[in-house]
Amino acid sequence: MLQELHIDENNVAFVPSLGITFQLNDTGKRILELLQEGRSKDEIVLALAKEFDADWKRVYRDVEDFFLKLKIYGLEQ
Repeated sequence: MLQELHIDENNVAFVPSLGITFQLNDTGKRILELLQEGRSKDEIVLALAKEFDADWKRVYRDVEDFFLKLKIYGLEQ
């Protein structure tokens, strides 16, 4: 499902098969990009912690929350 996801220049994501759109912030967009590259949750957490020079525990909580939202939208891995 994530492979068909399209994100425009305004960070609006669209899933054609479900007909849903949603707004992303820059971090959400980056998480989806990493998922589309085939990265695991742990790899995403480490990549974001490094990119944003942030504590991995905080990033982990944020990524967990994002994954929960993906589940709500029916986009979970």
